Amino acid sequence: MIKRTRSRKAPPPEAPLFARLADSDGAVGEATPGYRIGSNAVLTVRPAGAKSTKRIKKVNPCAGGGFGANPFDPYQTSVDVDRVAGTPASNTARPSEIVGGVRRRELHDQVNSLCPPVPGVYGMFDRTGELIYVGKSRSLRHRLMSYFSDSSQREKAGRIIEHTRAIQWETQPSDFAAQLRELDLIRRWTPRFNVQGVPQRQRPVYLCLGRKPAETFFVASSPPTTDCVAVEGPFYGVARMSRVVDALNKTFRLRDCSQKTVFQYSEQMSLFDLQPRPGCLRLEIGTCLGPCAAACTRAEYLERVNAAQSFIDGFNDEPLIATQETMQLASANQQYELAGRARDTLKSLNYALRKLTHLADARQTYSFVYAAKGYDGRSIWYLIRRGEVVDVAAAPTGPQDYRELKPLLQIWGGQLGPRQTTFASEHPHTISVVASWFRKHRQELKQTFAPDSAGRKYRHLSRVASSE
Repeated sequence: MIKRTRSRKAPPPEAPLFARLADSDGAVGEATPGYRIGSNAVLTVRPAGAKSTKRIKKVNPCAGGGFGANPFDPYQTSVDVDRVAGTPASNTARPSEIVGGVRRRELHDQVNSLCPPVPGVYGMFDRTGELIYVGKSRSLRHRLMSYFSDSSQREKAGRIIEHTRAIQWETQPSDFAAQLRELDLIRRWTPRFNVQGVPQRQRPVYLCLGRKPAETFFVASSPPTTDCVAVEGPFYGVARMSRVVDALNKTFRLRDCSQKTVFQYSEQMSLFDLQPRPGCLRLEIGTCLGPCAAACTRAEYLERVNAAQSFIDGFNDEPLIATQETMQLASANQQYELAGRARDTLKSLNYALRKLTHLADARQTYSFVYAAKGYDGRSIWYLIRRGEVVDVAAAPTGPQDYRELKPLLQIWGGQLGPRQTTFASEHPHTISVVASWFRKHRQELKQTFAPDSAGRKYRHLSRVASSE
């Protein structure tokens, strides 16, 4: 008997080794192994999760300023003349380079010979041109070379380099600038191997207290600009912060129902003599004041809102004490499932309170101009308001530069003054970088000053630079 066998279809062709490259005259072709992309090349970058080629974005790795526009680089300009020095703007973009190869040895050799030992950010691309990882380092060469060491093969670095077919780096004037740039790129491109800043995995969220007429805790993906008593963040981990919100609303007896619920306080007059019914059991079990059932006055509810706000300010550990007592009681009664949930909630609350303490310290302490010295002479002045980077300017290198910078310094002084105008920052996520930076580098606080004392600081820095 002849045994029939089904014919197998040929396997689909493999994806291109790298993203397609287009040179300056428009010719398109596949990248060759061991290539080094020149200044006229365009690298096609596919954001993580993009299924259609229509969503592919393009970045000019060298001539176009590395990974794209940098909101924290005052030297970048799109005009033909540099606004600061009056020179052609062709050299205003940060130095950038991209290399690629089929084998690890090819990548290793090119990184070793081309990558400089200076601060900067780097990106890893897979065979399809997708940006899979973004990192930063105070020494790009040393950091990138560590990916090829034997000790990194079984770690996360080994998994990243296993999928990498091209590496791009962009130098930065300082380690602080590299950290800001890294955070900006992670939020923009959402590489899949990055943990923090990726919306699908550990999306940054903000802890909010607001939503009248009965305030409540809730999480938001971006800081609300209206109808909020307090907003703090960013925090990382939606599930973790959801547990925090649930525990806070129960501890401070705030409502957690929909905003469409009709709220009525006990002092409010009603046309009909009807007793409102609560929409859930929290009023009966004592974890809510019941603003939907006229069970409390507005003053009583505001008292609990003020206590909740003190937790956001980092001065109230009532939720931690209550959760710990619940865990101990459940464990004593052999209710181990309840004790386990309380333990997880307690860990989340400890994380939130620890982060809130750091953020509160940053907001109260860090409002100044920070002069970050650049290794290449491109120093940057950062305006930091309540721990957030709100503006940047190129550090003056001469009397003419300082005179041109004076109007901006006056604006900065108004933003940091006692009658400062409240405004929403465009980069609220930078507070995590600022708080961590000055906590680890206390000596950098000597490089900070108020805008009205910028003249004295400029003259001091000029004398230091001339002596060096």
